[in-house]
Amino acid sequence: MIKRWIKACAQTFTGKTKLKQRLREFNVYSTSFTAVDLELTSLNPSITQITSVGYVSGMGGRIDLSTSGYHVINTTADLGQSPVIHGLTRDILQKGENLADALDVVAPLFKQNILIFHNARLDLMALDRAYKQCALPKLEVIYIDTLQLALYQLNKQHQVLPSNSATLSVCRQRLDLPAFNEHNALDDALATLELYFAQLAELGITKEATLDCLIHTGAIGCTKLGNE
Repeated sequence: MIKRWIKACAQTFTGKTKLKQRLREFNVYSTSFTAVDLELTSLNPSITQITSVGYVSGMGGRIDLSTSGYHVINTTADLGQSPVIHGLTRDILQKGENLADALDVVAPLFKQNILIFHNARLDLMALDRAYKQCALPKLEVIYIDTLQLALYQLNKQHQVLPSNSATLSVCRQRLDLPAFNEHNALDDALATLELYFAQLAELGITKEATLDCLIHTGAIGCTKLGNE
């Protein structure tokens, strides 16, 4: 058991070292970032299905609205109470796109850009499940989680975090960003990318910095989506 633990620790350390080396290739202000948001049928990653995808890219603190996209997904999954939150009812979804077609459209962005999520864990698990469901080739992505960046800052200020202190809207309020229409995938993606750029300023990240400067926050990572 001790040998397995030592091996696991060594693999984790090696993985972090390799990621840090890769991140040194990316300058924070000359790298293209794509914020991605998903609306889902459930918060349970083992059963959730994607109902819509929104995304937008930017660089150097500027958002390029011409890169934005929004896809409603045709799904027959049990919607539960999700339409109450995102407003995507069965009749709307029936007019949506095939999931694999939508993922084909966004795949080049996933390959070329660093991805930004607010609550990356849930969205990445949903994307991984979707990639496997559609039998798409495995894809490695580097991502940054604005939720974790917020928690990093909050944990320096509070011993006990206030309730709901890291939601997207509250994180934006704390940095004096304007209110936005929540629970629309494109609006949330725009709000997330704007939050990320504001967080870089809050952290005092200089224009000479490379992405490895964010490793200590626990907000940046690398994962693979789907099958071989």
